Amino acid sequence: MDKYQIKGWKQIMIPKDPVMLLSYVNTQLRDFYRSLDAFCEDRGLNRKELEDKLDMIDYAYDPAVNQFV
Repeated sequence: MDKYQIKGWKQIMIPKDPVMLLSYVNTQLRDFYRSLDAFCEDRGLNRKELEDKLDMIDYAYDPAVNQFV
């Protein structure tokens, strides 16, 4: 592996702070993904863990609008 390649680089870019995470995820969902499942699969994320983290700040995924509201 090239020393400049980072395994799992997509996960590194995910914010840890719940408020920053909310903004990031909603922007990604709006601009690039048709569903939360597609986002999680592409980014190698556990959907339940993501939903639990955003639930901490009282946000839940709404598939009708493809956003956390």
